Amino acid sequence: MLYGRLDGLRGEVSARLAGVLRESGGTPQAVLERDVAAARCAEQLARFDAAENKLCFGRLDLADGERRYVGRLGLFDESDDYEPLLVDWRAPAARPFYVATAAAPEGVRRRRHIRTSGRTVVAIDDELLDLAAADGADGGDGLVGEAALLAALSADRTGRMNDIVETIQAEQDRVIRSEHQGVLVVQGGPGTGKTAVALHRAAFLLYTRRERLARRGVLVVGPNAGFLRYVGQVLPSLGETGVLLSTIADLYPGISARRAETAEAAEIKGRPVMAEVVAAAVRDRQRVPDEPWVIEFDDQVLSLDRETCERARERARRTGRRHNEAREVFVAEVVEALARQMAELVGADVHGGGNLLDEEDVAEIRRELRGDRAVREALGALWPVLTPRRLVADLFARPELLASAAPTLTEAERGLLLRERAGGWSPADVPLLDEAAELLGADDRVARTRAERERRDRVAYAEGVLEILAGSATQDVEGEDDPEVVLASDLVDAGALADRHEDRAHATVAERAAADRTWTFGHVIVDEAQELSAMAWRMLMRRCPSRSMTLVGDVAQTGDLAGTSSWDDVLRPYVADRWRLERLTVNYRTPAEIMAVAAAVLADLGPPLDPPPEPPTSVRTSGAEPWRCAAPRAELADRLARMTVEEVAAVGEGRVAVIAPASLVAELGAAVLAAVPGASVGEDPDLERPVVVLPVARAKGLEFDSVLVVEPALVLAESPRGANDLYVALTRATRRLGVLHSAAPPSALAGLREWDGGRRDG
Repeated sequence: MLYGRLDGLRGEVSARLAGVLRESGGTPQAVLERDVAAARCAEQLARFDAAENKLCFGRLDLADGERRYVGRLGLFDESDDYEPLLVDWRAPAARPFYVATAAAPEGVRRRRHIRTSGRTVVAIDDELLDLAAADGADGGDGLVGEAALLAALSADRTGRMNDIVETIQAEQDRVIRSEHQGVLVVQGGPGTGKTAVALHRAAFLLYTRRERLARRGVLVVGPNAGFLRYVGQVLPSLGETGVLLSTIADLYPGISARRAETAEAAEIKGRPVMAEVVAAAVRDRQRVPDEPWVIEFDDQVLSLDRETCERARERARRTGRRHNEAREVFVAEVVEALARQMAELVGADVHGGGNLLDEEDVAEIRRELRGDRAVREALGALWPVLTPRRLVADLFARPELLASAAPTLTEAERGLLLRERAGGWSPADVPLLDEAAELLGADDRVARTRAERERRDRVAYAEGVLEILAGSATQDVEGEDDPEVVLASDLVDAGALADRHEDRAHATVAERAAADRTWTFGHVIVDEAQELSAMAWRMLMRRCPSRSMTLVGDVAQTGDLAGTSSWDDVLRPYVADRWRLERLTVNYRTPAEIMAVAAAVLADLGPPLDPPPEPPTSVRTSGAEPWRCAAPRAELADRLARMTVEEVAAVGEGRVAVIAPASLVAELGAAVLAAVPGASVGEDPDLERPVVVLPVARAKGLEFDSVLVVEPALVLAESPRGANDLYVALTRATRRLGVLHSAAPPSALAGLREWDGGRRDG
């Protein structure tokens, strides 16, 4: 019945879309309205298509006899006063499905989990929550839908994250449905479902605050492009397609930030002091001459002295406008001084020292000065029009500019930042470009001139149309104008008609937001938030002035040198203490055998963290004990290749990851690729391949059936936060974990069972 109702809705919307697409001609306004209607229909169809798989996954039998079906979207019976046939999982009426327990049944007598394949029910799991009916119930909280949850956790990985809408647990549901309007921080260790919770919270907010968020949109920020591809299907599967997924590197329109740089350089660029450096770099480009600037104009010699330029600069700065906008004030002051100087010279030549030029003459001199090449060159040198790209590129390419703007950095630190102009941008450059854009403002003179010219052309055309219509309306009227005849010009003027016929391109909120650096979002979700630098936080806060944000992460997994070890340090400059911390404590991904190993590494983390990390509690075991294997360095790659083949056989249709120090990825990847031709290797591997070889930094947020961690001692040595990196690497596995090393392993791994030639558990 539910699928029949879904098919009926799909048919209705498809017919409506077909009718809209058949419409042709009409005014640009009509075309725009048609495009908007088509987009709305397409969005509805996408939501119906997303609900096709596992449309209904639960049922609540309430104590009062009511029965509610829970699924991916709400369906109603239009013939029966819109009675609900299927309750959207985000609706308040569905909440007991995720939080009811025997101790607190929320009015639920029985909760049923329905598992389907296509449109066929393949399994049913019932939980009796009525203590009188549930013989032997322990009254504890336990896991919601344990059978369905463990079935989902035990399934093979596919290289793409699935939604958890069927198996959301109570502590996750609390975060997803949180009513907190400000900054919500979700701290959780590996496997606690932080990413899934963040994405489902995005879907929940779009459901409950759709009217507001539909206009401004939701931004989801992830650590890298591979991660975004990994989670990219979750929101569409929940029926939400209007969310912008981006990395920090891609948040500046028109910039592809893929340039590699050292971790040390990236850390410097992420420091808060870089905001002062960029501001100083802007001020440094607002120059005054040491010696008078000589300008030859109309057979006269004009002098632009330091005092005049300082006065003009001070007046421009006092306006509070941004650099490119304040430039017009500077230009006006300088041109005025030159015009007065020119007037005095002309008056002295012609009238023996007296100045008889009136204001109209001086105004003409001003116009000529503005168009003079020598004057433009002087103004361009003293107060140039700057783009963020030019400012930042000049700053890092010219040692003298960097030394002037960044006196608080050491010479060695400034040396790390210097580079050639060519070579593109790095991810750490993007917040600096954004900072520069805020300080510079746009030089939109050309765009304004073009827009004004195009509007004048449209108005002129509209005036011609109105004249033709007026002639047509009165051509049959004899004698003088008939006051009874209503003309088109009586109803609309040429300007309004021109505006009505302006072509407007229709784009989704996400498309418009991606193209507009100044776009502000209704809500921002940040995954792996502990990795963001101080400068990245400045950029994100500009994108969300309402400070409506959900930040998920784990300070124990911070690997970036510019990242944080304290949420309070990150947020206090923006919201003081007005933020809320929620913790996720249950590990659904990592088996207890593997988490015990990772917990030993967690205990060895260096500086104190805020909040102090606690290893999450695993809900299951895998039966496969983690192991380690020592091999000579010369044999390491070959041994790894053989072990990878064994792991592929052990996990069947699942996924295997080799996580290695960045310096060894290419060498080890070549060996694995020779043994497993379908493998994917590098910084941005194809996660849907059966085997991937990648560095620790690219493994964050991902999960695999089996993980082989190579040279853990080198993982520790390659980064000042190597212990955090190793903790991340060890907690990516859902079933099996092996460690391969040539150097002595860290003490936390020394007790692992030694490899026994392939005869391992599981």
